[in-house]
Amino acid sequence: MHADIKHSIIHQFYTSNGQIGLRLAPAILAIDDQVGLLINELREIYDAKPSKGYARFLTPEDAVESSQLSDFPQHLSQWQAGSLDFVGFSQTAAKLLHNQLQHYGILEAGFLLVASYYERGQDYLLVAFLPSKDGVTIAADLSVDRSSQLDLSRVQLAATINVSEWRDNPSSSSYISFIKGRVGRKVSDFFLDFLGCAEGVNAKKQSQQLVESVQQFVQQQELAEPQAKLLRKSVYDICDNQWQQGEPLRVKDLSEQLQQQVPEASSFADFAASAATPLADEFPMDRSTLRKLVKFQGQGGGLSVGFDQQLLGERVEYDVHTDRLTIHGTPPNLRDQLRRFFGIDS
Repeated sequence: MHADIKHSIIHQFYTSNGQIGLRLAPAILAIDDQVGLLINELREIYDAKPSKGYARFLTPEDAVESSQLSDFPQHLSQWQAGSLDFVGFSQTAAKLLHNQLQHYGILEAGFLLVASYYERGQDYLLVAFLPSKDGVTIAADLSVDRSSQLDLSRVQLAATINVSEWRDNPSSSSYISFIKGRVGRKVSDFFLDFLGCAEGVNAKKQSQQLVESVQQFVQQQELAEPQAKLLRKSVYDICDNQWQQGEPLRVKDLSEQLQQQVPEASSFADFAASAATPLADEFPMDRSTLRKLVKFQGQGGGLSVGFDQQLLGERVEYDVHTDRLTIHGTPPNLRDQLRRFFGIDS
């Protein structure tokens, strides 16, 4: 789904003599096809990132040192109130990021993109640091020239603020989403400091709790294996659909849909609410964690194994006493490699 882009602007960060410099854009970008393609491609890359964190703006009541509070939320409020135009807001944001880069001693050339857009009845603000790379282009006269190009595939510092939710429900802890690096929060520490926010909801932890709750629910219901597989698959499909829509999971809605698809089961919402550690009524999800509902996967000791849960008891057998996994019918590409290794024509 393409967004309705309202404003966008790009500021440049460059390195010179061991220092990080900033060049501010004086005006917003014209909303043409090129800008639309850039922002929508960036949003697709952002949405496809498997691991995201969710945060909220810090306030003086959060018991942090005043030096840790960023002016970003204040400038955002001024822009929303109309006392600061978009260009002025984005320029002050770029200066705040410049200060953070200097503070952390980070010499990273690139561009800060700030864009506001409207989608699914909500106002959003996208803030992203776009790395660049040297590339080769062919000029109009067919000569070869080197130029600096955006490298969107390497974007790791980006956040999306649901401005409508922040404005209407400031007590929410998940109106900001951001890319979470593989090594945890360290990659995005300074970016979160720049935005003045703190992680509020751990989507991975909440999703893991959901997976465990579903497994416990299946055991309590004493469902036959076909119904148990259907229930787990249904939970995954419902969650995945919500994830693709950029929507959080609402346990009540999940429970109602499950009772339609697996009538043999009782209310999952009642079960989750009565657990020793109840599930949150609503929370964002981590897609990679949710795959545990439909897939077995593990690695270690030079071995990596993964297969769909529905294959267990069919093409895959596991003996719990001998810890032996038997696979009937290997994947074609693996079979070809093994046959060639043993000198057998494939």
